[in-house]
Amino acid sequence: MRREPDPQQSAVTAALVATVPDLHRHCRDPWTVIGSVAAYLAGAAVTVADLDVLTSVRDAQTMALHWRAHRDADYVPADDSRFRSHLTRFHFGELPVEVVGGLELSGAHGWAPLRIGANTRVDIDGLAVPIPTVAEQIRVLQSFARPKDFQRVALLKALPARAP
Repeated sequence: MRREPDPQQSAVTAALVATVPDLHRHCRDPWTVIGSVAAYLAGAAVTVADLDVLTSVRDAQTMALHWRAHRDADYVPADDSRFRSHLTRFHFGELPVEVVGGLELSGAHGWAPLRIGANTRVDIDGLAVPIPTVAEQIRVLQSFARPKDFQRVALLKALPARAP
């Protein structure tokens, strides 16, 4: 029986192939893929909305200059008072790419930078793509505390123990 290609997988792969080489080349600080693509690459059955790349502020500024021809100048992020960052959205194809520089989360003690404690790498078309480990994704999503994040937490917790 012939399987139909997964259009979501095609969109994710295309976005990663278009961006990861430049991220490896131009970012001076550690960066990682977060959000729906990270959960998808870990094996969770999520719907991918966009490719979120967590970077430092200076690397976000570097990528904004490097990718200025792909910038979505009309994009206005949702007004979420829990988050602040240097965010720019780009288009390289079907899946929007958001570079999130210096993401901070508002909490009981004020603003705190989002730190990723443990990363792993997945191979996509020969590219080393850094994503948080499943346990780290769960921790981060729980700290975001939005309904969509809790849905992803449940899907990540359902993964077999061998997931990255």
